[in-house]
Amino acid sequence: MLRYLLRRLPVTALVLLLATVPIFAVLRMAPGDPAATLAGPDASPEAVAAIRHDLGLDRSLARQYLSWLGGALHGDFSTSFVNGAEVSGLVGRGLGNTGTLTLCALVLAVLLAFPLGVATALARTARLRTALSALNVVMLAVPTYVTGVLLTMVFSGALRLLPPGGYVPVLDDPVEGAQFLVLPSVCLALPSAAVLARFLAASLQRVFHEEHYFASRMRGLSRRRLILRHGLPNAVGPLVTVLGIQIGHLLGGAVIVEAIFAWPGLGEAMVSSANARDYPMVQAMLLLAVTVFIVLQLFSDLVYALVDPRVREQP
Repeated sequence: MLRYLLRRLPVTALVLLLATVPIFAVLRMAPGDPAATLAGPDASPEAVAAIRHDLGLDRSLARQYLSWLGGALHGDFSTSFVNGAEVSGLVGRGLGNTGTLTLCALVLAVLLAFPLGVATALARTARLRTALSALNVVMLAVPTYVTGVLLTMVFSGALRLLPPGGYVPVLDDPVEGAQFLVLPSVCLALPSAAVLARFLAASLQRVFHEEHYFASRMRGLSRRRLILRHGLPNAVGPLVTVLGIQIGHLLGGAVIVEAIFAWPGLGEAMVSSANARDYPMVQAMLLLAVTVFIVLQLFSDLVYALVDPRVREQP
């Protein structure tokens, strides 16, 4: 297992290093000048040039990139263009809220995916299988901003059971904090639950046609025991990799969901920083998202290799 990890680490580090190039370049390809935004519409060219010099934007792109990369390797992401605060502190404050939302959405996605995926794989009639597949398609196809509006209309407007948006720290008031967390978590979880359920159903169908499962069935084992002992353990391996990818998608989808429900996380900070052309903030948040995605993918591959030893033998 250690040898498999050591083989993967150099590739992971190289991918992360290569990802810093588009993270740095894409911001500068977008229209808009941070110095002009900070100076205001009535500022003179001299004032704009002075701000550009103070921000280091008058240096070559290569020097700017190497300076940012060197600081990032040491954990120094510079200061925000907008308020001059340390980027690390600003990102850290939003990361806790986004992490809470993503974790709750992940738990909900798994809890929804397993019964839906198993029910789809075990459906005895074509009509039931079609209905479950249609539910899966709806969960996957409807955009989160539509789902968020519908959830708000039903549970906040019509039923008045949950608040339409906002934020209360769960540690300060667990009951009220959980109420504010329900709708954004469900909205964020539904597409991922659909993806996981579809992969689980397909994986179970594949296991059902394998020889070891057929032999266990011929021995007279009950259907429940077949599923729990021979079906799910062999079907969950490929699902681990998909789960790692879905965590990255949850982090990306949090940008929209946080805007819908006024959740003060990284998504809201990303939107406001991008509008203000705050390069250090956006670069730090994009690098954080890419790093989390790559690390989670590596972790899921390690878990998959632990579940299926054959993976460790592949070159």
